[in-house]
Amino acid sequence: MDDRDVGDEEIVRGVNGGTGRSLAFIHLLMVICAALVSTSFTVGAAIAAGLDPAVLTLVRFLVATAMLGPYVALRHGTQFSWSLFGRAALISLCLVIFFWCMFLALRYTTALNTSVIFTLVPSIAGIYAVFLVRERLAARQLAALAVGMIGAVWVIFRGDPALLLAMAWNRGDVIFFGGCLAMGLYTPLVRRLHRGEAMVVLTFWILVTGSLWLLLLTAGRLPQVPWAEVPLMVWAGIAYLALFTTVISFFLTQYAIPIIGPTRVMAYSYCYPGMVVILDLVFGHGLPDLMVLPGVVIVIAAMLVLQYDRAGR
Repeated sequence: MDDRDVGDEEIVRGVNGGTGRSLAFIHLLMVICAALVSTSFTVGAAIAAGLDPAVLTLVRFLVATAMLGPYVALRHGTQFSWSLFGRAALISLCLVIFFWCMFLALRYTTALNTSVIFTLVPSIAGIYAVFLVRERLAARQLAALAVGMIGAVWVIFRGDPALLLAMAWNRGDVIFFGGCLAMGLYTPLVRRLHRGEAMVVLTFWILVTGSLWLLLLTAGRLPQVPWAEVPLMVWAGIAYLALFTTVISFFLTQYAIPIIGPTRVMAYSYCYPGMVVILDLVFGHGLPDLMVLPGVVIVIAAMLVLQYDRAGR
């Protein structure tokens, strides 16, 4: 469905079977999603050395599939079609490439560097969306993409240009950037390939096909993995990532894409630096430097512009 032809409210009613959930509710879900995903860089960095990156990603997908499978079976039955399988496989390939690149990159670079590079994803997704789903953003929204990226980088580097200039790209940064190019395809592909099935069903098959991609990638290495020596912290981190930053975040993202569009969904990643600031405060790390606050304001302003659609809603 192209949002040039149908307004956001009409799309909301279609996705929700006529219940007409408000757009405010959809955006609230995306704020929750951003809060969850913002924790993944720190958790990923903590466990990246515990397992081979591809094996770690495979276990994450398998655990997430096992968590979601019973709910899908009870609520929607065992839906299967080769069309659904193929579409899910294309979408999951983007995610597999991204997560594999993330865990591999975190062996050579820092969570800080990856969070900075990830701010490029909304702009990458916007470029893909123009060609894949013919999404058209107003000039002010295109400008907001760039301004939002500047604001996010400002927050991460606390308004200190010297810290930004000191960030020399290393092997891990290049690997992660490649993953971001793949991740940018995720939301436009969901919009392009969704055929009306329940989003939780699509989420489940994305996890299933993602697990199959990873099995092909890791088949030769699995017997050599010292499973008994994997630290408990790694298993706990995988369980957290599987539930909160995989199952729940995938579902929320895919639920919102047909309603507000891929670029506006991905734009919520600009919230990650601000969310990190909040998390630091919650965990007793204190308030950030005052130089951070202008960046937070810039990001919020960019978000508001991006979420204001062409019809003025």
